[in-house]
Amino acid sequence: MCICHLPCRPVKPNIIGEQITSKMGAHYHCIICSATITRRTDMLGHVRRHMNKGETKSSYIAASTAKPPKEILKEADTDVQVCPNYSIPQKTDSYFNPKMRLNRQLIFCTLAALAEERKPLECLDAFGATGIMGLQWAKHLGNAVKVTINDLNENSVTLIQENCHLNKLKVVVDSKEKEKSDDILEEGEKNLGNIKVTKMDANVLMHLRSFDFIHLDPFGTSVNYLDSAFRNIRNLGIVSVTSTDISSLYAKAQHVARRHYGCNIVRTEYYKELAARIVVAAVARAAARCNKGIEVLFAVALEHFVLVVVRVLRGPTSADETAKKIQYLIHCQWCEERIFQKDGNMVEENPYRQLPCNCHGSMPGKTAIELGPLWSSSLFNTGFLKRMLFESLHHGLDDIQTLIKTLIFESECTPQSQFSIHASSNVNKQEENGVFIKTTDDTTTDNYIAQGKRKSNEMITNLGKKQKTDVSTEHPPFYYNIHRHSIKGMNMPKLKKFLCYLSQAGFRVSRTHFDPMGVRTDAPLMQFKSILLKYSTPTYTGGQSESHVQSASEDTVTERVEMSVNDKAEASGCRRW
Repeated sequence: MCICHLPCRPVKPNIIGEQITSKMGAHYHCIICSATITRRTDMLGHVRRHMNKGETKSSYIAASTAKPPKEILKEADTDVQVCPNYSIPQKTDSYFNPKMRLNRQLIFCTLAALAEERKPLECLDAFGATGIMGLQWAKHLGNAVKVTINDLNENSVTLIQENCHLNKLKVVVDSKEKEKSDDILEEGEKNLGNIKVTKMDANVLMHLRSFDFIHLDPFGTSVNYLDSAFRNIRNLGIVSVTSTDISSLYAKAQHVARRHYGCNIVRTEYYKELAARIVVAAVARAAARCNKGIEVLFAVALEHFVLVVVRVLRGPTSADETAKKIQYLIHCQWCEERIFQKDGNMVEENPYRQLPCNCHGSMPGKTAIELGPLWSSSLFNTGFLKRMLFESLHHGLDDIQTLIKTLIFESECTPQSQFSIHASSNVNKQEENGVFIKTTDDTTTDNYIAQGKRKSNEMITNLGKKQKTDVSTEHPPFYYNIHRHSIKGMNMPKLKKFLCYLSQAGFRVSRTHFDPMGVRTDAPLMQFKSILLKYSTPTYTGGQSESHVQSASEDTVTERVEMSVNDKAEASGCRRW
């Protein structure tokens, strides 16, 4: 690296008295981008940033002479052409994340289940990027869907059109059919239909047109697009929302969650379900502003994203019923007990009385915090999830079947041994918000056939009243982590055995996809700890027999649980979230 004294860089003239002197300053030239930098330390940092991004001299020369070839990936029998560095959002216009494959398969099964109700469906992928999701819809569902792929970036729109031709699909741009005449179809292969590609802001597009199915997957939060999505969505349509701002939803950036969702949040043992309920609450408020209600079909929170899928119910009555399900949560920061606040406008003198625990009486100061607003009702629709499972079997999506089965266990809050994939031999009728679905066990034909059309608003209102009376059948909110509530010096039982012990005690119990060591149950926390301690074995005695431990009285067990909680609270190293 050599210093340059040539007049390559303009320098401001110096005014000395009445004379103007222009002295040319020394500078450096970047060998990668040819930028001129004055200071040597700035030059070193500039070159280091190039190296961290992978932009070396050889790659710069190769990029300047010829464009690097695009890579072709295959997912679910769909070819997609991606740019170099496709998985790095900062360095490519068309972002393609291979880790979101589970997300794309979940949305595909949702659309396939909806396509059995009515055809054809007008579907929108509002943020297409490479167009992989819309291509899978059109290629596997055929004429049952009319797909629109939108993106604001011009390079992404061009890439989407190339991927459509790569998969032998017609492209419609600005209502003018644009076909590639030199595309020759192979024997036995048909042109599956048209894909409309648009280049406009997603809010503008959703205001201009009506859709039956809308998928929102921006880079980050989706709250800026919810109002437009619910403005023109058709009755009994579906809106799916993928949020990747997990740093705010998982309570790592609490100020961002307050800014985007208007929600107060802290880190808890059930933080993933808390994140899902935050997103559902934001979706419900956006729907209520448009005089629409929602029914949550399922909500999934995994490592990289939070996916919420809801069905839209038109009418102010449905909107009012939806708004009532948005409540605040009282969370004890000592024992992790939680309960939704009671309905009513009266200010309660001591809100700690609502919590089942006695931490406020035994601990000095404030022990609980108010979280929310959150969605307080069910997160899963069992009937729709079973239809999704049949669609995954029909289309050969093996990767997603385990997750859907777990969601079905969780929605019913029953052990896995009581679950059966196949329906009964008789023909059953299911009703999901005004849509009659006939189910059979014949797997060779369509498993679900739409019976009839949409019902009137009065029937939907009656259905809402019926669902209101069946609150007891909903799965209990939130879950407990078995490691979080373990007793020091005791060996816990295996998770499967512990689920059996809770079920034998008369409680509803199931595993949860939110946490591999989580237990969803309607048992109070004190009973949960009591049963956990009852079937745990001490470590210091070399493992006592289980029968000896079970012979302890219930009073002694309860006292030991309370003592363990007090010991944890008094310890200096006690963790408070």
